[in-house]
Amino acid sequence: MSAATGLVSVSASVSLDGFIAGPEGSGFEHLFAWYEGGERTFPSTHPEIPFRLSDADHDYLTAAMARIGALVVGRRLFDMTNGWDGLHPLDKPVVVLTHRVPQDWVERYPGAPFTFVTTGLHDAVAAAHQVAGGLDVGLNAGEIASQGIAAGLVDEVVLDLVPVLLGGGTRYFDAIGTTPVVLDGPETTQGHRVTHLRYTVRRA
Repeated sequence: MSAATGLVSVSASVSLDGFIAGPEGSGFEHLFAWYEGGERTFPSTHPEIPFRLSDADHDYLTAAMARIGALVVGRRLFDMTNGWDGLHPLDKPVVVLTHRVPQDWVERYPGAPFTFVTTGLHDAVAAAHQVAGGLDVGLNAGEIASQGIAAGLVDEVVLDLVPVLLGGGTRYFDAIGTTPVVLDGPETTQGHRVTHLRYTVRRA
């Protein structure tokens, strides 16, 4: 990481027992309830995905999104959302790590701010830095976050910690290796039924 490229950050809403989705994709009504916990509207490119936040959550998300210039997601999330029909709800360019470029989707959404990378996470992060305009790059939690931690690519870990126990599902981190990763922090913001925690990865 250099000052010219910004940080690499991982963030997600997560349950107290460490899951970003419950069994068979359940639990999102709990994990994302804070997105509709107040009266202040946050911009969304998709009217069907509204953000109505508390004052604390609005201030937090405004500051967090001002730092992010591009997102890196996996093919599973891309397919689940149909690539958000060519425009991410937070209006950020997206790099998709995949084994195969979905040519039909590319033809259906010409000009969409999406980049498809088939040569691994390092190249996906590098591509995201190219389009981020010097701002930070955000990785989605789950498999990509685990790969990023294991590869030493991640500078910050952010948890939007929600008071719910999901009991199973997709973990925030999994299979990161056997070497402990030490974090410093956190910076803490208390929101509506969510605690935002920002940690810095300690470098050797």
